[in-house]
Amino acid sequence: MNTNNQSGSGRDREFAFTEENFERVRKLIYEHAGISLKPSKQDMVYSRLARRLRVNGMDNFQDYLALLENNNGAEWEAFVNALTTNLTSFFREPHHFPMLAEHVAGRNGKHPVSLWCSAASTGEEPYSMAMAMVDTFGSFTPPVSIIASDLDTQVLAKAEAGIYPLERVEKLPEDMLRHFFLKGTGKQSGFVRVRPELRAMITFRQVNLLDSNWPVRGPLDAIFCRNVMIYFDKQTQLRVLERFAPLLQPDGLLFAGHSESLHNAAHLFKLRGKTVYELAKHKSPGQSRSG
Repeated sequence: MNTNNQSGSGRDREFAFTEENFERVRKLIYEHAGISLKPSKQDMVYSRLARRLRVNGMDNFQDYLALLENNNGAEWEAFVNALTTNLTSFFREPHHFPMLAEHVAGRNGKHPVSLWCSAASTGEEPYSMAMAMVDTFGSFTPPVSIIASDLDTQVLAKAEAGIYPLERVEKLPEDMLRHFFLKGTGKQSGFVRVRPELRAMITFRQVNLLDSNWPVRGPLDAIFCRNVMIYFDKQTQLRVLERFAPLLQPDGLLFAGHSESLHNAAHLFKLRGKTVYELAKHKSPGQSRSG
């Protein structure tokens, strides 16, 4: 892949940002977080990391990248936070939530339900899962636990707070707003907070999917990993999926994003419904034992 069709020197930029600088950034974020940055992302990378140079009082990318390569822990966190994209909304890809509800209801109370939202961002996704579980069980204290994790610690802190501006919930039905959110008053006017019962169902944890140890234990009834795989190359995708599979119940489900496909992991997962997968070795009810 040729990335040398642009000089990247950016004469009109505050800081010089060369092709070599960009390639070092690509290497660092790939090794640390598995994110495969396309050559077209050079301007985006510059604009986001230029802020980090200012914060650190630096005037060139060479010194900044040397700081990272010398394993400055605090700056690593800021570096990853700067380069991760967090696009989310309540009940995004809405067809997933009835499928989750049906799957959980079908367990007939065999055991407490365990779910993992592996890219929680600012919290809309795990709270949507929690709302679906409240509706499924008809109780604000269902036998459900949800782990919500993300690589980005800043968005995870916002998720744990559970406070959102009104425009983030304006597309939700009015009865859902009344049922699941508390409207702010005074200084909090213009904001809503999720009900504390929803927050009580969720444990928030920082997780890098490339880490050798995840603070997540199975068996899980479902894993949501939506719009994450698109940032990984095929090799990294497969490594993550190989670790998801043993964490699931034999009939557990994996929910993927609308633009993601698990074709390269057909030995691990097979399609159950629209961007919903089950373990390849799981036999659906009525399926013969042959084949």
